Amino acid sequence: MDAQGPVIRADADARLLAALLDGMEVGFAAMDPDGVLTHWNREATRLLGWTAAEAVGRDGLDGWALRPGDADDVRLRLLTGQQTEPTGPAATGTTGATGRVHEFALLTRDGRRVLVRAQAHQVAAEDGRPLGLYFAFSEAGAQVELERSLGLAEALLDEAPTGVVLVDADLRPAAVGESAARWLDCERTALLGHPLGEVLGDGVQELEAALQHVLATGKPLSGVKLWAALRADPGRRRCWRSEFVRLGSPLGEEPVPLGVAWFFEDVTLHEQAEQEGTVLRFRASQLRRAGQAAAECEDPMEGAVGYLDFVLAGFADHALLDLVEPTPVGDGHELVRSAVSPVGGQGQDSALEPTGIPVRYSEVHPARRALEQAGTIVLSDAGVPPQDDWAALRRWPTGTLHALCAPLRSRGRTVGVLTFLRGPGRHRFDRADTAYAEDIAARVAAAVDLAQKV
Repeated sequence: MDAQGPVIRADADARLLAALLDGMEVGFAAMDPDGVLTHWNREATRLLGWTAAEAVGRDGLDGWALRPGDADDVRLRLLTGQQTEPTGPAATGTTGATGRVHEFALLTRDGRRVLVRAQAHQVAAEDGRPLGLYFAFSEAGAQVELERSLGLAEALLDEAPTGVVLVDADLRPAAVGESAARWLDCERTALLGHPLGEVLGDGVQELEAALQHVLATGKPLSGVKLWAALRADPGRRRCWRSEFVRLGSPLGEEPVPLGVAWFFEDVTLHEQAEQEGTVLRFRASQLRRAGQAAAECEDPMEGAVGYLDFVLAGFADHALLDLVEPTPVGDGHELVRSAVSPVGGQGQDSALEPTGIPVRYSEVHPARRALEQAGTIVLSDAGVPPQDDWAALRRWPTGTLHALCAPLRSRGRTVGVLTFLRGPGRHRFDRADTAYAEDIAARVAAAVDLAQKV
């Protein structure tokens, strides 16, 4: 057998070990059972200034890397692992899961003191015979900053009231905070590594666009209000006030994008209240302006029609005013188109224009039902996709999807029906819309009643 084989392998192992130790990001030193230093890596040199040639072979750290007053205590604790109480502020120790963690001051080559944290491990042979120890150390300040950063990250994810989602460069969540999981209505681990579109429906494109912008430019985005809907609850839109910050690795010479931190807060109720307040103020202003304009009209019917022109803005696409006229025979009545708004619009359906003859509504038409029941009727085309003949059957403009028919009541009788129509670009009429329409109808009914008395 070639005797050089084991020697070559041992030499290769030694070079590999030296390369690994020099590549460590913490200082590393090792001692034999007598306390003589056997290893000293490159990071230890960077931290303290002592080279491996100057350190290896020395009897412990006494007199060169430790002050004489601290040397005995630190040497005893590193070599024996005894949990002795520190004699001064230079050395403290805590017990870790994988070894003793010590904190003490070392001396640099130029005489400065550097507070380090060191973790020591005893090394023993298979028969229990002690072979020495090794300890790794780094600046305590750097470790405190790292621990503080980790503590902040953990607090943000677990305890902060703000929603936090860390998104990787592929726009897939890598970490989800407790508040974020609650607002996204999912388990914290369920979204990890999955596209955001699996949870979000409407609004996911805007969110991904913001993430991509921050990744590409590196500039943070703040104060972004995102309206979105969850796939599990598509009918409810939520507003999240969001901040986006790009995450980069501090280890490279140039920051490497690691993803984006998305911080957000659910402000849906606040935004809805603000929007509702804005809408109410605008509608009140329109009603006031319409009332002022109607007061200047000599013909009350002109004032009634003027109401439609004012209130239609931001509320509906069309307004139809149908008035009651008695039938020539019997006690019945018909609805006759009296006015329409807007007038002469592009593509205006000629069937909407006033003709002076009864409108051919069916017996179950919502306008007739509103007339007979003296109550507001609201309906929408619920078909998916919408029915092509839904509006035509009711003699409304093509594309109408939502309608509201409010009776005109004055002095205990119904004088007509006011109909508002919305197309595909608007939502269905809600309770607030119904209250506003009934307010308009009351004013129009008073003007119509006055015109009929004159």
